[in-house]
Amino acid sequence: MEDTYKIILDEKDIPKRWYNIQADFPQELEPPVHPATLRPLEPSDMKAIFPDPIIEQEISRERWIDIPAEVLDILKIWRPTPLVRARRLEKFLDTPAKIYFKNESVSPPGSHKPNTAIAQAYYNKISGTGRLTTETGAGQWGSSLAFACGYFGIECVIYMVKVSYEQKPYRRGMMKTWGGTVYASPSERTQAGRKILAADPNSQGSLGIAISEAVEDAVTSTNTKYSLGSVANHVVLHQSIIGLEAKKQMAMAGDYPDVVIGCHGGGSNFAGISFPFLSDNITEGKTTRFVAAEPSACPTLTAGEFVYDFGDTVGMTPLYKMYSLGHSFMPSGIHAGGLRYHGASPLVSSALKHKQIEAMALQQMECFDAAVTFARTEGIIPAPETSHAIRAAIIEANKCRETGESKTILFNLSGHGHVDMFSYEKYFSGEMEDFQLPGEEIQKALAGLPLRA
Repeated sequence: MEDTYKIILDEKDIPKRWYNIQADFPQELEPPVHPATLRPLEPSDMKAIFPDPIIEQEISRERWIDIPAEVLDILKIWRPTPLVRARRLEKFLDTPAKIYFKNESVSPPGSHKPNTAIAQAYYNKISGTGRLTTETGAGQWGSSLAFACGYFGIECVIYMVKVSYEQKPYRRGMMKTWGGTVYASPSERTQAGRKILAADPNSQGSLGIAISEAVEDAVTSTNTKYSLGSVANHVVLHQSIIGLEAKKQMAMAGDYPDVVIGCHGGGSNFAGISFPFLSDNITEGKTTRFVAAEPSACPTLTAGEFVYDFGDTVGMTPLYKMYSLGHSFMPSGIHAGGLRYHGASPLVSSALKHKQIEAMALQQMECFDAAVTFARTEGIIPAPETSHAIRAAIIEANKCRETGESKTILFNLSGHGHVDMFSYEKYFSGEMEDFQLPGEEIQKALAGLPLRA
């Protein structure tokens, strides 16, 4: 299939099971800790925010978990997603590298997020949940959960980080179109939001603050649960469908990646594309490299510490052993709003700690440069978040040009930027800038964590 641009699977080829990398990790994950007792979290402690099936998946170490037929039926609307050989980008870069991308932007909300939104809405529906709360940064997750809740008749309430609420009105509109209710966070609706606004009335918000509000809403409301769009083990599990499909498609192309890349905020799309391939490194001795590309303005993996920290700003969630910038860290208002998170998936964090993956931090301007190059060669306008993966892929391809090596690069095109054109306007008008993060801000945010060791 040397001349093929696009490798498309048939509907029957959609994976029927999710892959759980915990079954193959040689290391054990350190347990989450209860925020009040600072003791290991029990499954029963999670019942206030998650339904039982989600809790079971969160703690499961089974290698394969069946995807319910009702979930598969909705996933078939856009899955399997295409694997594309980026030949025009290769030619533009004059590289001997082969560049492939998995196009997750073809889902109705335009990103990879519905892969887990549909699953979570389904499990909440069969558990009797009538209302779900969540947070969203750039809006991909909020729009995906609203989309999913609409199929299962569940009310959806979304706390959207204020800077993105203002920058991305059309994502807000998507959520409303699918029946979601959207609030700018921090808001006056919750004690957590009011506390933040009292300290800083002009707060731009953060994912950590929005999580605090969504969790508080869930635990203080009737028939309500909380839904998380990244970080958690069950989310990583659901996103494995990306890499499982990609493995089939790479085999059809007669190829296998030397490097797998994803942008990184909380870790879901990076883990989704990489973990099914990482399992081959662990179990078969393959030597593929895995690169998580994050923003320099919020460098969780490259500048954070591997510590126990809260998943939210106020301290309502369990503490997870993860790479973190500190739950009080307030990232700059970069346009890649979905990557403005202080923490990282415990699974991704463990893989980085044990040198099974690597990470790089990239500046906003170089990522938009890469996004425009990609749009002008491959035709797709990527989301600002996705531009980090594209920039990392270009860096790897340029290395191949310099060394003459012909490596195979695979990255996850996690979402399109059709409703992010405000950001592109800022780029083209010269109003966009890079953010230099003072190291003392991270140390200040990390100081005083309840479990620093």
